[in-house]
Amino acid sequence: MFENLSGLGYGLVTFAIMVGVGIVVLVSFSGSVAICSGTGSPVWNTSISSCQNSTGATSTPSNAAYSSVSGMATYLGTSSGGLASWTPTIIALAIGLLFLGAFMVGKGRKGRY
Repeated sequence: MFENLSGLGYGLVTFAIMVGVGIVVLVSFSGSVAICSGTGSPVWNTSISSCQNSTGATSTPSNAAYSSVSGMATYLGTSSGGLASWTPTIIALAIGLLFLGAFMVGKGRKGRY
């Protein structure tokens, strides 16, 4: 049973890395597709991930490409309902199934010597 835990650990680490890299890529890409419009000729400020005009006022781009990409980043893991929030549930389910499997295998070996 404990041999399977290392595989579970590797899978969870891979899952976390994929979610983290995906969020970083999507947030960077959302800045590339953002179209800033308004008064004071706003431009995309990468340090605050928002449009900023010459007076320092910030605004959110309203074009469809930015909304779609930032929405994907939100659903991937930056919100409470994102994919990354399912990680504790996956861990609990996997460990529970490992224990159930160990008990089921143990019951099948009772008559053997």
